[in-house]
Order: sequence, then structure tokens, then C-alpha cells
Amino acid sequence: MNMQLVKHAGIGLVSLVLIACASSGSKTGPDYSGVSASTQVNKEASEAARNVGEAYLAEGNLIAALRELKKAEALNPADHIAQYDLGLLYYYRERYDQAIEHFEKAIRLKKDYAPAINSLGNVYAAKGDWDKAIEIYRSIEEDAFYGTPHFTLSNMALAYYQKKDYGQAEKYFNEALALKKDFVNALWGLAMTYNATGRYSEAIVKLEAALKRDPKSAVLHFELGRSYQGLGDRVKAQHEFSQVVKLEPDSPIASEAQKALLNLP
Repeated sequence: MNMQLVKHAGIGLVSLVLIACASSGSKTGPDYSGVSASTQVNKEASEAARNVGEAYLAEGNLIAALRELKKAEALNPADHIAQYDLGLLYYYRERYDQAIEHFEKAIRLKKDYAPAINSLGNVYAAKGDWDKAIEIYRSIEEDAFYGTPHFTLSNMALAYYQKKDYGQAEKYFNEALALKKDFVNALWGLAMTYNATGRYSEAIVKLEAALKRDPKSAVLHFELGRSYQGLGDRVKAQHEFSQVVKLEPDSPIASEAQKALLNLP
């Protein structure tokens, strides 16, 4: 579910970045050894409901997902994965306090469950509490068992970007790219950092690499438009902002692109 990207220079962090929330890594299934037959039946029924709920969640059917995940939780309150899934669901609905509650439950049930820890950081980032988000990301930054550390590094970098600490932002975006050189989130974030510090030509290099991976991304075209605008290349800036409007005509980022077009010299 590619549902997040931090609030883009006043737009909305929604489309690339906090997607790490949906990246759960490996999920460890429940251990049924040493339990009674009735308890095992409940756990199996809970896992079945959870699987259905996850399928609905993947489709974006949040109402049906909530029904199934609540059923799973009732059958097996100790399932950390169901708590994590509920946290994702409330996160996608922008009900952040409830998302925090479920992610924290998942962590209490399995204290080293990195996907829930990373996602908890994402919620605080979505709330604009960048310091808290960074604190949480740091707790799993060097977790050798977390399968997608480039997400956490990129999310932490983005939090530093929002704090206008561009040196730290650049450092962590580059660390993410060292792990996955074509990681679009980090390429985009590094380009934003370069734009913020007047390094427009360097930003263009990163954005062109990102657009090879995701050529229809409106946020990437928007940022590229800002790069060309910074260089004073009106024609190319106009082309990129127009692409944004073409790709997502009724979106908030299209409105920003239209304003940028009107303000081009």
C-alpha cells in the first residue's frame, strides 16, 4: 500500500515516504505448542480472520478490514501481528492516537517487533512530533534482524529534514541509499534536501534517477519543477509542474503546481 509520503514542503507527506509503515518484514506466526484444543481453535480462527483483514487492508477496504481485525483481536488478544495490523489501519484513517495504542500493544507483546516500532515512529512523524519520531527510529536503526532498515533511515532523515537539520537529513538519506541505491523515497528526500540548500543540479540528478523507477510520480515531478525553477530554467520548470497537474489533476499537489506555474517569471 503506497499510501504515505511526508508533508511535501507544505503539501502532504503522502505517496512515497512513510510507506515503511506497510513494510512489516517477516511475520512470525503464533506458536501453538502446549495449548489446549479450544485455545488452539481460537488462535487458528484468529489467524484466519487476521489474514482476511490483511487482504482487505491491502485493497484499501478499511471498514471490512476493521471488522476482521477486531474479530482476530477478540479471539486472540495476545497476537502482536493483529495489534500491528490494527495500528496500520488506524494510521491510514489518520486516527493517530488509536494507531499509537495498537502499535504500543504490539511492542509490549513482542518488544523487538521492529515493524511496529518503525510504524510507531511514522505516526509521531505524521503528527509532526519529529523529535519523538527520531527517538523511536533510532531505537531500531541498527537492528540486524530488521529486514528493511533503509525505510527507517529514510524516515529518520525526513524527520531531520522537517526540523531543517539538513546536514543530518543528508547523512541518513545517503545511508539509506548505501543500502538500496535505487530507493525512491531516499532519492526524493535527498533531492528535497539539495533543493532546500540551493544544490539544484545535484537534486536533478537524484530526481531523474527516481523517475526512472517511478515515472508517474507527481511528487517527483513537482520537486523536479522546483529544481529547475531554482536554476532559472523556466521552460523545464513549466513542463514538470504541468506534468503534476496532468498526473493528479484534482489533488492538493496539483493545486500547488498550478500556483507554481502562475508564479514562474
